[in-house]
Amino acid sequence: MEEIRLNKYLSEAGVCSRREADRLIEAGKVLIDGVPAKMGQRVQPGQKVQVGDTILGGEKEEQILLAVYKPPGVICTTDKREKRNIVDYVGYPTRIYPIGRLDKDSEGLILMTNDGSLVNRMMRSTNHHEKEYLVRVNKPVTDAFLQKMASGVRIRKVEKGEVLLDAMTRPCEVEKLGKCSFRIVLTQGLNRQIRRMCETLGYHVEHLKRIRVLNIELKGMKPGTWRKISEREMAELQELLKDSKN
Repeated sequence: MEEIRLNKYLSEAGVCSRREADRLIEAGKVLIDGVPAKMGQRVQPGQKVQVGDTILGGEKEEQILLAVYKPPGVICTTDKREKRNIVDYVGYPTRIYPIGRLDKDSEGLILMTNDGSLVNRMMRSTNHHEKEYLVRVNKPVTDAFLQKMASGVRIRKVEKGEVLLDAMTRPCEVEKLGKCSFRIVLTQGLNRQIRRMCETLGYHVEHLKRIRVLNIELKGMKPGTWRKISEREMAELQELLKDSKN
């Protein structure tokens, strides 16, 4: 783990939001190696962070990175109030949390870790990390549809008159696989991006599966299973991330 701002560390670990972390730090309720933390402080590799009964980090903490095949219906959240949250679903003995999200209705690869620095480097949109999906839609995929998906689609989300999302998607790789199916590789992670792109173009997603994140692949896994990332995969991943901003 590289050094990381304390509020980010607590947020990525699923302890609380960054804003709540700042409140806890200011109130003297967050300890680093037994000493009350200061606002803006960074967590160094090997340091132990404590918030109430929750303890994170420490010299003996092993870096954990799992590849999980999330089935439909499981929610990528650390919120225990959600009955089918992915943390309880996986049931790993050490505290881990998902890297990014995969919406409830979708299935496929989600990575889980205990390393906040890794999360930051993989999630920062400016790093343009690849995620690959297989998609089936409700009507035939045309050349015009593929061209528009590949060149970029303006997607919007409006609730109660308030614009919550208004963005142009980045150019991406798209390939037709069957009459109503295609493969797509994204380098950004807007909320329900593929579904919104398809909806904008008059299509409805019937099935969506993520099969790859960077060099980590879903290949050979069954829904509901997980595996530890191999040493070879980790070495390849660190090479891909070496120039990534934290």
